[in-house]
Amino acid sequence: MTERIRQYLTRPVPRYTSYPTAPHFSDAVTSDLYADWLLRLDPAQPISLYLHVPYCKQACWYCGCNMKLAARPEPVAQYAETLIQEIKLLSANLPSRMVLSHLHWGGGTPTSLSPDDLERTMEAVHANFDFTSDAEIAIESDPRTLSDEMIARIGIIGFNRASFGVQEFDPKVQATINRIQPPEMVERAVDGLRAVGISSINFDLIYGLPNQTRDSLIRTIELSARMAPDRIALFGYAHVPWVAKRQRMIPEEALPCASERLAQASAADIAIKELGYLPVGLDHFALPNDSLAKAAKTGHLKRNFQGYTTDDAAALLGVGATAIGRTPSGLVQSIAETGAWTRSVNAGVLPVMRGHALSNEDHLRGAIIEALMCYGTVDLNAVKKDHAAISGWADRAREHLVDMERDGLVYWQDEQLIVSDEALPLIRLIASAFDTYLKRQQVRHSVAV
Repeated sequence: MTERIRQYLTRPVPRYTSYPTAPHFSDAVTSDLYADWLLRLDPAQPISLYLHVPYCKQACWYCGCNMKLAARPEPVAQYAETLIQEIKLLSANLPSRMVLSHLHWGGGTPTSLSPDDLERTMEAVHANFDFTSDAEIAIESDPRTLSDEMIARIGIIGFNRASFGVQEFDPKVQATINRIQPPEMVERAVDGLRAVGISSINFDLIYGLPNQTRDSLIRTIELSARMAPDRIALFGYAHVPWVAKRQRMIPEEALPCASERLAQASAADIAIKELGYLPVGLDHFALPNDSLAKAAKTGHLKRNFQGYTTDDAAALLGVGATAIGRTPSGLVQSIAETGAWTRSVNAGVLPVMRGHALSNEDHLRGAIIEALMCYGTVDLNAVKKDHAAISGWADRAREHLVDMERDGLVYWQDEQLIVSDEALPLIRLIASAFDTYLKRQQVRHSVAV
């Protein structure tokens, strides 16, 4: 690692799964405004649906999500009932019966629901929406709590993709993050889902965890590859104890320094590619025949709240407490507190907590940031053809990249910004040059690498 890279490693920047990012949402977006945005959707175009379950049966100390411990079954069952009611409420506010091209269950742990409640909720989706013939229907799961009954039900319901949080197989790291999950446990879950017809499997791995080393991470990658997941996501651990209080259980002295984090990420990148996976965007990898690898190759890769995706629907609608969604008109987040969320849904009011109405400039900057995050380069002239031009915006972005340009990390060919291979791990920091909200408001984020 060169000194010109080292100086940028610890700068805090967003992950850019939306633009603007969630900290810049406001309560100016109301239920009525969201209802107006929904009515503007084109009934002829497919949309996507995200169902959020904030419950987990076991707590992981590294997790930065808005999570509730499922200590008793009753609150989880009640949550499922309200989720069903919100699906009906959302459908009633759409211009017509809509078609889904992607459906994603996330959390938390969606499989913290009972098999019956999961099936009932999916029946509500089918009762209110149609699906494209090639729709992706995905669910996240925790191998530690995934029962044989749930595996069988997932197959019956019709899911075709499943994601697992593997993170790290080293026992010392697992003990430090409170996630004991030996390889045999994950393999049982993977084999079980494949046996009931789940055709695609995703693994999430994390670098930068406490007590983690390059060797332990490489060993985790090797063990993961034996299970042949179709996709591997390699995320940097975001230590944000000011947001996620459970992260205070992690001893900060056990965390790797910035140089060690980069070394782990670099070694993992090489190891995953040597196993036959193709790089996708900043931190995803996919087997050559996977749709994500094909999208990256053909220029159809997208990025949304689930990370890198093939989902090109104009609208991604979130259902569930704290779920985030997107329409062409704006971004919206549901009420986070489950009690208030339930009361809003039961009153027949879309449970909006906050959001952001997208301006022409937002669409322009968002397209540039997405292109950089997906491909490490962006042609400003090409983007301007699809979005209204904003006077002076490119010059201001260039000013923020002067130091990196001087260090040979980025360069310009006319109006095309190109990121050097060496600087690709810094792509979030480079994309932030186009983020006007980041300059206006101080929000704490995780480090760049």
